[in-house]
Amino acid sequence: MGESVTKKFLGFDIASIEPEEGAPAEGRLISGNPRFRTWNFEEAEGGVYAGVWESTPGKWRIEYDEWEFCHILAGISVITEEGGEARTVKAGDRFVIRPGFKGSWEVIETTRKDYVIRL
Repeated sequence: MGESVTKKFLGFDIASIEPEEGAPAEGRLISGNPRFRTWNFEEAEGGVYAGVWESTPGKWRIEYDEWEFCHILAGISVITEEGGEARTVKAGDRFVIRPGFKGSWEVIETTRKDYVIRL
């Protein structure tokens, strides 16, 4: 019985996973020199991803084709919707960004978040 439960439960330890490193896509950078680190814990059938993402300060344009749940673990960022309001997010904040969202993400203080993405 224990074995079948284990196959359906995925625990993770960020220290045991090598992060992917990156930066905003070419042509999207607005200011600064943000560097990303991403620890992907889950890549499931149906286009579901989960993990931890972190960025150093900077600002870039974002366009979402996917649905994403975020839980900010540390830092401060400002997410601004094109033609809309700017929202400051900080440790403890949770939110969803829906497909079609366009705007900018500005990291004021190095930001780390848990995420779940559905394509």
